[in-house]
Amino acid sequence: MKITIMGTGAYSLGIAKLLSKDENKEIMLWTENEENLKEFRETHQVKRIFEDVVFDDNIKITDSFKEAMESTDLIFMIPAAKYIKATAENIKPYYHNAPICIASKGIDEATLSPLSVLVKNILHTNNICVISGPTFAIDLIHGEPAALAIAGYNKKCTNFIKSTLENDTLKLRVSSDIIGIQLCGSIKNIIAIAAGILKGLGYSESTQAFLINESLHDMKNIIYALGGKKKTILSFAGIGDLLLTCSSPKSRNYSFGYVIGSTKDKKEIDKYLKENTVEGYYTLNSIYLMLNKKGVSIPLITLIYNIVCEGMDPSMLASFLISKK
Repeated sequence: MKITIMGTGAYSLGIAKLLSKDENKEIMLWTENEENLKEFRETHQVKRIFEDVVFDDNIKITDSFKEAMESTDLIFMIPAAKYIKATAENIKPYYHNAPICIASKGIDEATLSPLSVLVKNILHTNNICVISGPTFAIDLIHGEPAALAIAGYNKKCTNFIKSTLENDTLKLRVSSDIIGIQLCGSIKNIIAIAAGILKGLGYSESTQAFLINESLHDMKNIIYALGGKKKTILSFAGIGDLLLTCSSPKSRNYSFGYVIGSTKDKKEIDKYLKENTVEGYYTLNSIYLMLNKKGVSIPLITLIYNIVCEGMDPSMLASFLISKK
């Protein structure tokens, strides 16, 4: 079986390492990063991401869309969310209805569409699934027990991807809510920024737990307002991922929030954004616009937007929590 993975970021490499445990799987990574391409071909490593990890011989790499797509049985799309549109358009000439699994988290800024809708419209296929849940790439690489939610447009595609990805360390639970699963994965990144802000301001774990609990209610309402199911908040993609991302400096969203709260320095904030992909930062604007378009008021999201994008005093976050009815 040939499996194509679009991207060589941390999560792409984590999924590749997970899949490569099966020697019958041929994994083809696609990258446009020349340094990653050269280093991987020479050493089977990408040290700037995982310094001590050597990848298996059944993982190859290419910068050719044609080579990546040729005779592939399954495609994982894992670039940053803002590059999903370009990725789908670039593979379109070589795409022949192979199942697609989207692991990127976010909303397309231009169309305000969930990524599955964007890819579906570009490639004209229903063979699309999404995965989301409380997993860091390094934990997948080390074989730590972990779990993901999976949802798709058709059962055959969903079951195929589930059976291909699931193994003795990774559990997948099927959801019927492809929109809600993606919204959970997107919104939790925004809340993780807020959790990082509180940490940066010096507040305790009690205050961060306060934020997480309050945000669960808001996330449920946002999911419902934007076309998902309220109960999806209870999935691995919902509360599971929220707890992980809002409590760990491994999360770039949390770490970005920490910079905002601890420094309040625009130069330091901009520097972090330049050096790191912070999905929650890009998603925040999209969710803010989607809610405004729907006429839905979520004060917590508005406040986070004002702090992150408009320069409001970060300390307003704690004041808001205690005053919220």
